Parts: sequence; C-alpha cells; structure tokens
Amino acid sequence: MSEVAKPRIGFIGLGNMGTPMSGRLVEAGFSVTGTDLAEENRDRLARAGGTAVETAAQVAAASDVLILMLPNSAIVESVLLDDGVAAALPASAVIVDMSSSEPLRTRALAERLAAQGLAQLVDAPVSGGVGGAEKGTLTIMAGGETETIESLSPVLSVLGRVRHTGAVGSGHALKALNNLLSATHLLATSEAMVAGQEFGLDSQTMLEVFNSSSGRSGSTENKWPNFVLTGGYNSGFGLGLMLKDMRIATQLAADIKQPSVLGSYAVELWSKAAAELEPTADHTEIARWAGHNG
Repeated sequence: MSEVAKPRIGFIGLGNMGTPMSGRLVEAGFSVTGTDLAEENRDRLARAGGTAVETAAQVAAASDVLILMLPNSAIVESVLLDDGVAAALPASAVIVDMSSSEPLRTRALAERLAAQGLAQLVDAPVSGGVGGAEKGTLTIMAGGETETIESLSPVLSVLGRVRHTGAVGSGHALKALNNLLSATHLLATSEAMVAGQEFGLDSQTMLEVFNSSSGRSGSTENKWPNFVLTGGYNSGFGLGLMLKDMRIATQLAADIKQPSVLGSYAVELWSKAAAELEPTADHTEIARWAGHNG
C-alpha cells in the first residue's frame, strides 16, 4: 500500500511563534513554503530546510494547507482578500488562521470565503508561548467542521495538542478568553508578590507555598519563576499583544451582552501599563510595572 502524500504547507508569518512552528513541520517531513516581511525571518526558514519566498501569493501557489500566524484580524483579511491569497489557493485548500483574531470577524470571513467558493477557513489559535512552539507542546484551539479538523490532525499534532472547540470562530473566542484570564491572574499575582516582598517574605518561599495551595496559577508556576525573578522578562509574547487579546475578550462579552466588570478593569490597568512601558515590552513586564505602581 502506497503512503498517502503529505499536504504541502504554506506559512505566512515567521515571527517568534511562526519560526519554531514552521521549523517543526519541516522536521516532520512536510514541504513548507513560507514568507514574512522580515528578511531575517525568511532566512531562518531557509536554514531550517523550508522554502522561503518573498510574497504571500508565492506561498499560496505552493499550499494545500495555508497557515497564518499574523498579528490581528485586519492583517489576516488584508492578506487573504486584498493581496488575493485566498483567490490564488485551490478551492480544496484549507486556510488555518492560528493568529489571535477576533472571533466574529473570523466567522464573517469564513462565510465570505465560502460564499465565493474559495478555500475553507478554520481558526486554530495556540497557547503555550515560544517554549511550547519549540517543543511541539502547544494547546491548539481549533474551530471548524469536525471532518476538516480531523483531516488537519497530521499537521497540527506536530505542533501540539489539538482541542476541537466548536464551529469556526470558537477557537479565537476561547484563546481571547484564556488570555484575559492569564493577564488578570498575572497582574494579581504580581501585586501579591510585590506586597510579600515589601513585607520581607522570600520570593521563592512565596511561590512554593502558592504552588502547593489554592493561589496556584500559570503565573506562579511559570511566568514569575522563569521570566520575572530571573530578570529576563523575555517570554517572547509582547505586552501589546496580550492587551489586544484582552480587548478581544471583553469586546466579545459586550457583543453578546455579557458583563465583564473585572475583565474590563484589568484591560484598563494593562492599558495604563502599556502607555508607561516601552512599546516592545514583554507581557511579563506587567510585574515590574506593578512593583513601581504599588
């Protein structure tokens, strides 16, 4: 019995997340053609064994599965529609938007592509950061038709664990809500840690107690020990991107007329931090900001 040919992978967006993700796909034996605005990012894909090209249209021409890892919905729509990428894809292709996009815009975009008889769109945002991308341990929140998500399993499973979240747009909704939670408990953890430090408590002792008690979270288990106490503030995920996801979550709540009182206040505080920190600040620098503003 002959082996089923692997789909050709297109990858648009080779930044902090896209580079290790595309590299893992190359290592798994997929033909990967990718592009990015930054030449150095294209060069990294070429060095990893992929094919780097200069335009998104060139990627589309070499894709059965097109993965997008872009900053926001507006750029996703511009690439697919304004740049003609969706029209250049075969109708049988699948577009996988792994960006942190707006769920309602994702749903509308999928409907528009379907109405024009173009490639099917699914959303599959991720959680797990650069480390998860490098190790292939990302949580992938996939929204779309069951058969399509199952057909993508050989591709997505290289990148992490796939969870089918429901209809198209549901993955982006869940990703935004997850990051709203993550940001809120990171700020709360930072305020608690700073208060304890000022009182004279040892940072490591606090984290050990929190992590064996009900105060445990991803902030106490990962972000504070690995990115804050080290002084690195280098998780690879920008504060501005976290704030964008928080706003997507609270806007979604507003659109469906669901109150988000604490979430909205968290957005307000993170917005203040974003205005006072450097534009390139890592999201873990909210901890440093909390210390200066306590």
